[in-house]
Amino acid sequence: MEPISIFWYRRDLRLNDNAGLYHALRGPYPVLPLFIFDTNILEDLEDKKDARVEFIHDHVAALSEQLAGMGSSIRVEHGDPATVWKQLLSTLPIGAVYTNRDYEPYALERDAAVKALLDGRGIPFRTFKDHVVFEQQEVVKDDGLPYTVFTPYSRKWRAKLQSRPKAAATDSAQSFYLKSYPTEQYFDRFVKTPPAAVPLLESMGFERTGLVFPSAEVARGLIRNYDKTRNTPGIMGTSRLGIHFRFGTVSIREKARHALALNDTYLNELIWRDFYAMILANFPHVADRAFRPDYDRIAWRDDEDAFQRWCEGRTGYPLVDAGMRELSATGFMHNRVRMVTASFLTKHLLIDWRRGEAWFAQKLLDFDLASNNGGWQWAAGSGTDAAPYFRVFNPLAQQQKFDPDFTYIHRWVPEYGTPEYPMPIVEHKFARERCLEVYKAGLGTVA
Repeated sequence: MEPISIFWYRRDLRLNDNAGLYHALRGPYPVLPLFIFDTNILEDLEDKKDARVEFIHDHVAALSEQLAGMGSSIRVEHGDPATVWKQLLSTLPIGAVYTNRDYEPYALERDAAVKALLDGRGIPFRTFKDHVVFEQQEVVKDDGLPYTVFTPYSRKWRAKLQSRPKAAATDSAQSFYLKSYPTEQYFDRFVKTPPAAVPLLESMGFERTGLVFPSAEVARGLIRNYDKTRNTPGIMGTSRLGIHFRFGTVSIREKARHALALNDTYLNELIWRDFYAMILANFPHVADRAFRPDYDRIAWRDDEDAFQRWCEGRTGYPLVDAGMRELSATGFMHNRVRMVTASFLTKHLLIDWRRGEAWFAQKLLDFDLASNNGGWQWAAGSGTDAAPYFRVFNPLAQQQKFDPDFTYIHRWVPEYGTPEYPMPIVEHKFARERCLEVYKAGLGTVA
């Protein structure tokens, strides 16, 4: 039986401009795509109407349809990856496995276990960079150490983008680092096989949500004006591509090319995304501890009622409440409001940033461990390049600046201005002073 290559889909759910798929298709064997609905992840999801699972399922089904049009299919499994791979190895003539790298702690453990299994059979496990422009060790300081401050990192990132590696001396810098992988030239290399059924969402214990997902198509005019509109939550001023970046239904290289041509502020947001992915890869302890260890000494308050009022959008601060309600209703929250709500939880309410991070992880359609963790630690002051501990957002001032006409607030908090709207859970001046005292006490002379 002729050997085949497996291309293992994870957070790269597209056929076009897919680095690992490109290399698989150019390899020595016909390629069978694979996706595993990982029960180690799915069983941890409390809400069985999780829209992210629905989004993934729909895109795997779309891949199945595209491949069927080429006389091929995607093999879809539901189970523990180690168990699935053992079964595949016993039934398929696998000659090589290709995939794109993932830098989250669980993914690293999973891939190490699968690699060990494949190594034991003499099967190569080839991994590639796909969901970032520059990964773990590609943008480092002159001494070879990773950056921990964004601004110098971004300067080096931009310089590297404009540089020209020796191996590509004839290419322009843009065509090298932001090049597309022309997978479409090799689609005849897919294994020819009848279409296989994709498991029903319900068969895996999940239900449809009815949510409308953001489009992967973004008007160029929106990106061109991004610097002028991105801080106004009451308008459609951001791309909302987060979920597509998270699950790889769009190419980061394509969007970076657009940003480079259209709007430098938008490009800067993509650099932040690379920065946080680099931090997680180089400093994995941030997944559950403060980047700056001294901040683990802060005496967080254990106030369950305050936390629930924050989750439900009943704090008495309308911009905070609007953001929390938007999140629960849509799985999305505007980035400016994410900063305000995170600052409010950690500094006004003095509740551990990890609780807020976990709530966002549960609710955000675009949840990405690196970016979510980086944003929360920035707000709490505990992270790399974080807001200083004495910077405490005033939610009312933020509302006056970014939603002065109450457009966003009236959309999500219709009872604002009526007797039904709650009084503020805490007074701003008192909360700020309390925050400074608790942070100083925890940080000691470090502050």
